[in-house]
Amino acid sequence: MLYPIELRLHLRGERKQGFFAECKRYFSGLLRLRRRALRFPLSFPMQDIKFHEVVEQICKEDPRYDRRAYGFVRMGLDYTVGEIRKKNAEKAGKGAQRTKHVKGPQLLEGLREYTLNQFGPLSKTVLNEWGVTRCEDFGEIVFNLIEYQVFSKTPDDRREDFASIYTFDDAFEKPFRPEKAVRFSIIEDEK
Repeated sequence: MLYPIELRLHLRGERKQGFFAECKRYFSGLLRLRRRALRFPLSFPMQDIKFHEVVEQICKEDPRYDRRAYGFVRMGLDYTVGEIRKKNAEKAGKGAQRTKHVKGPQLLEGLREYTLNQFGPLSKTVLNEWGVTRCEDFGEIVFNLIEYQVFSKTPDDRREDFASIYTFDDAFEKPFRPEKAVRFSIIEDEK
């Protein structure tokens, strides 16, 4: 990063090459930070003020889950739809159909992948902090959003679709455990 004195040196022509290298490093760092911020924004964008207001209302009526869990489920749904479209496009080629509806188990699998991509080994910890401790909690969040008409549902959709598809230990901790336990033994020298 350039400090005022370095900028003055550049203006006198003493550090042209260093200045451009510093600029490149500074702006590439900003781009990395921006990309990281876009992966999981902590606040809602301006166009989502209505969503933010709905979530605040839901949280007043049902305080079991943190407001960030609702935004995360929404982003997880977008991720899931994108992944389903990719898979359909690979299978069917150019004439792939658009995804119109995501079923409960599909959403749970997409949320699992999205959570692991976003938080890695801390996935279970973050979800627990938000009040989400089992698959049924995702279902409750989805149906809270359906109740406020943020999400839609078909007549076939039920809360039971989210019941125990996986355990959080298997989904969020097992991928980071070593496959094989390493055993150490102490070998004593015989005298």
